Amino acid sequence: MTEKDDVDGFIPYDLPRLSAEEMIAKSKVFAEELETRRSVRVFSQEPIPLEAVRHCIDAACTAPSGAHKQPWTFCLVTDPDLRKKIRKAAEQEEFKNYHGRMSETWLEDLGPLGTGHVKPFIEEAPALIVVFKQVHDTKDETGKKPNYYVNESVGIAVGMLLTALHRIGLVALTHTPSPMGFLSKALGRPANERAYLNIPVGWPAAGAKVPDLTRKSREEVLVEYHGNPLSL
Repeated sequence: MTEKDDVDGFIPYDLPRLSAEEMIAKSKVFAEELETRRSVRVFSQEPIPLEAVRHCIDAACTAPSGAHKQPWTFCLVTDPDLRKKIRKAAEQEEFKNYHGRMSETWLEDLGPLGTGHVKPFIEEAPALIVVFKQVHDTKDETGKKPNYYVNESVGIAVGMLLTALHRIGLVALTHTPSPMGFLSKALGRPANERAYLNIPVGWPAAGAKVPDLTRKSREEVLVEYHGNPLSL
């Protein structure tokens, strides 16, 4: 029992407990499935089931957030004229990025990915999810109410969205034109929202290719501490 156990507003919670063998087997299969996830920049224009995408957004919205403020808005855009407008504005900003704003080191790091200021995927993908972060809450009549750990909360939700999309066989790309103020204007978002990410969604185009990249190994990213703590 904890001091919160008998407080109003709390409900019982439990999950089925798997055996160690089941946990290891399921986690291995899940990791192997996600190992096939890749960012794709060349999309088929074939329509996708939007209700499936909505379910993936539902899944993303189960993410934890600071003080449970859920500071995110997901805009699902399929209108061709609107996506043409977004692409034009994005490419204007990206041209400035690739021709002056970005450092030489940054451009060198992007080289193997084959990126540039032209962004046809904004129009070619059958759907575009524009994610906004809510920097504060304006729903209270007294004025602004703060949100907490906004970037962290929205980032976790986006990760869950990408995972959900991959699980149903769709591909996506995380696109971050900077600055992104034009997205708020194009989509008529309120003043408390800031554009966070563009995510084109669809099936890969026939013959699509992705960069031949290698992910870091477990040994490079995992540090374990089991007993014998370091002296402070």
